[in-house]
Amino acid sequence: MSEQQNIKDIIKQEFVKCAQDPVYFMKKYYWIQHPQRGRIQFNLYLFQEGVLHQFQKNKYNIVNKSRQLGISTLSSAYSLWMMLFNKDKNVLCIATKQETAKNMVTKVKFAYDNLPSWLQIKATENNKLSLKLSNGSQIKAIGATGDAGRSEAVSLLLLDEAAFIEGIDEIFASAQQTLATGGQCIAISTPFGTGNWFHRTFIGGEEGKNGFTSIKIPWTVHPERSQKWRDEQDAILGPRNAAQECDCDFSTSGDSVVEPDILNWYIQTFQVDPVAKGGFDGNLWRWEYPDYTRNYMVVADVARGDGKDYSACHVIDVETAKQVAEYKGQVGTRDYGHMLVALSTEYNNALLVIENANIGWDTIQTVIERGYQNLYYSSKTDTANITQDNFLSRNENNLVPGFTNSTKTRPLVVSKLEAYMRERGCIIQSRRLLEELRTFIWKNGKAQATDGYNDDLVMAFGFGLFLRDTALRFNQSAMDLTRASLGGIGKVSYISGPSISTPHSPINENPWQMDTGMGGVEDISWLI
Repeated sequence: MSEQQNIKDIIKQEFVKCAQDPVYFMKKYYWIQHPQRGRIQFNLYLFQEGVLHQFQKNKYNIVNKSRQLGISTLSSAYSLWMMLFNKDKNVLCIATKQETAKNMVTKVKFAYDNLPSWLQIKATENNKLSLKLSNGSQIKAIGATGDAGRSEAVSLLLLDEAAFIEGIDEIFASAQQTLATGGQCIAISTPFGTGNWFHRTFIGGEEGKNGFTSIKIPWTVHPERSQKWRDEQDAILGPRNAAQECDCDFSTSGDSVVEPDILNWYIQTFQVDPVAKGGFDGNLWRWEYPDYTRNYMVVADVARGDGKDYSACHVIDVETAKQVAEYKGQVGTRDYGHMLVALSTEYNNALLVIENANIGWDTIQTVIERGYQNLYYSSKTDTANITQDNFLSRNENNLVPGFTNSTKTRPLVVSKLEAYMRERGCIIQSRRLLEELRTFIWKNGKAQATDGYNDDLVMAFGFGLFLRDTALRFNQSAMDLTRASLGGIGKVSYISGPSISTPHSPINENPWQMDTGMGGVEDISWLI
């Protein structure tokens, strides 16, 4: 056999080995640009080989990874292997922006340019954003837009840093239609909070609900990393960012308003199942029944009742800032008003606080028509966007019923909620509320629920804490000063209203009585 024929046989054997085994192809012929070592061969670690086998085995893969484990490089190598040894394979890479997606194509192009000539297939298109081969296979990078991938016949969809892609729900829904004919998807990211597409899809994959194979790769799998390296990451990035970047921990990542470690403390310390679930729909949860030596407030957020939002309220012990009951459900606005009156009456004629924006007015009107006497009123000067003028004012003063959640008050409410929880100053027993707090994040400078989630319970609880430290504390101070100033006039027997401090006699008695010293009692409530 001639030497030339021998070389041809060797090349043929090598080609077959590469086509059959991507690990062999990558270790021997795939070159990468290492940030410290320069141009080197891609010598896969055992954990990278395991991930690659998952890519080959499964249609949909989602990878929750630590930083700098070479998974993006592995995905680029898998893409080039697929393109070289298959005809008409279309690889589409989508990232947060086109420049980021281009990095994947750059890795493929570098490796392609460094292949031996007998492995290279002629390129018919070769630019910064795409590489197309004469066998019809190609890779292309595009930025994240709602219709990304809609018109593509995608063989492999690569979603790089998937947790950070804006509008990824719509992007995947568009691309998935083309994947349904047999294409693959590989979504890669470090975590970035809970409730987003990446988190939901990863958890769904773990639970076997959505067809994805969930692959978790923490920093510990890398053979060159030690606990010393991990400790250094805490010092460099801070404990929270290091947990996100290294530990694949959803609960410590993202821009949640309340720090995840604080939420974990609340779950471990206070979260318990309610002692009873009732109401017309079973959504009224109770942890404590009314104690007639305590003062309560009922704080309510109102939803239309036929949409995605929920009407929500809390019963809060004013003195201890303890949540003792909670409702979250979809109910008509007037039925909700009747329910709130019944609940507030049951809890010692609690101060009833209802958000008065938009649909909340219908619920407030129901409460007024019922004649409930302990409805919270706020100043018109603090009320935004009030268009209804047919509500009763209190004592004809500049007051309107309900609490106004405006651009002025909302940041104060959120700040108060965060401060209370950071200082462990309130007691939350509800799993529903703590779950909402996990997906309550900072987005574009505003505290709000993650897309697809609700913050109805969060905001209602925030209203209560805010009012406890403002309106109620101010009112209490005013009454304390009045009592002190009356000390020399006569004997004052103060009996508080149910919204401020502990009552000492039945609620229907006059809370302000003064012994005149002549066998009579005078009503001095006009002084307050």
